[in-house]
Amino acid sequence: MKDRLLEIYDLLLARYGHRHWWPAETPFEVCVGAILTQNTNWGNVEKAIANLKRDGLLSPEALRDVPVAVLADVIRPSGFFNVKSIRLKAFVAHLFDHHGGSLERMFAGEWRKLREELLGVPGIGRETCDSILLYAGGKPSFVVDAYTKRLFSALGLVSEKADYETVRSLFMDNLPADHRFYNEYHALIVHHGKEHCRKRPRCAGCPLHVCPSAIHLQ
Repeated sequence: MKDRLLEIYDLLLARYGHRHWWPAETPFEVCVGAILTQNTNWGNVEKAIANLKRDGLLSPEALRDVPVAVLADVIRPSGFFNVKSIRLKAFVAHLFDHHGGSLERMFAGEWRKLREELLGVPGIGRETCDSILLYAGGKPSFVVDAYTKRLFSALGLVSEKADYETVRSLFMDNLPADHRFYNEYHALIVHHGKEHCRKRPRCAGCPLHVCPSAIHLQ
């Protein structure tokens, strides 16, 4: 299985090159983006983050102190802005309550324990949690999203009905625990999902040699 996963990675990297993801100036911006990107596209997140920067709100202290209604209006481009403003406030409240408002302190501990901790924060699901750990904290926790599940079920490596942890285990159990490698692999999967492995697949030109019923690596 390890060889198959590495071969897929090599094919994707050869086609798309390094993706340099996650685009952010600070780890805290990554955390905010991971929450804002729920149920929306990245273009909308960029607009919301630009608004936060414009209004001087892209810091733990600023998000803690801003009224939730004001925050909701600022992040309106991200969609579901009322819910996401509450989720951002919950994350920041947790950061201050448990880590003195410091991401550095939060990430200093054992990351598996931190994962369980973050999953207890309202609005932080598994994908958001692993995005924060991997992209903001540099922890080797593989991120699974719709693109990952679609591609690897098409490859026959996981069931279409597999749950999040089952798909995540495919990578965690078979690949070296290297956050840079996980970062690049997931970013490549997302890019490939947008280019080819969509809900309606665009098979022509696929670097993984797609056929109508499955993907075969040559």
